[in-house]
Amino acid sequence: MKKPFNLRALLGFIFFTFVASVIYVIIQIILAPAVAPSSEITIRVKSDYILMLLQSLLGMFAIFLPNILKQKARLYIPSVMICAYAIFLFCGIILGEVRNFYHRIPHWDTILHIFSGAALGALGFSIVSLLNKSDTIKFSLSPGFVALFAFCFAVTLGVIWEIYEFSMDYFLKTNMQKYALESGELLMGQSALLDTMKDLIVDAAGAFVMSIIGYISLKNKNGWLNRLEIKRMQLIENQDIAK
Repeated sequence: MKKPFNLRALLGFIFFTFVASVIYVIIQIILAPAVAPSSEITIRVKSDYILMLLQSLLGMFAIFLPNILKQKARLYIPSVMICAYAIFLFCGIILGEVRNFYHRIPHWDTILHIFSGAALGALGFSIVSLLNKSDTIKFSLSPGFVALFAFCFAVTLGVIWEIYEFSMDYFLKTNMQKYALESGELLMGQSALLDTMKDLIVDAAGAFVMSIIGYISLKNKNGWLNRLEIKRMQLIENQDIAK
């Protein structure tokens, strides 16, 4: 159950990149223009860097979230889940926003949404497993219902993320929902909705694939999901004592 040392090193490296990004972005907020000049319409402005700052600060906190859950809720989170979570933060915030991969790398946003949909689906399975093994709540659910819950859980969080993007665009005048080209030209009709709808569709696709995989695992009782399952520390301690 021990976390490998290289996982700690990975978390430390990603945290350092968030710290460096915060320093870099603060400097850019001071130097960047409030409005892009007409001769350089693709230049980043203060609102772009303010969004980067908020997300980098969020990333600095989020990187510690698994350890906070472990200490406060006494949960065991598999190393593979923590590793995937940390890499996703790095790819979404540092590479996606700060390094502008969302514009520079084709389909970068789509890849991350597929991954997040699948990961949130796996998290949904873990939540049901935690409830099934609770000392205060006793019930048993069919594999089909568990898979349906995991799918709905992942898609709901995907919708909440799109609401967050819309809110940032509305209040900070950013372009997280890609309703405008990098040049600033506003898109019209379905073109303006394309990014949001594509994100929701690929979120659902990733969640659906994970739900099918999880359903097969539960139906066949092959234990494949156990490697991704979040558990209570007390349950693990009791199992160790029983051995």
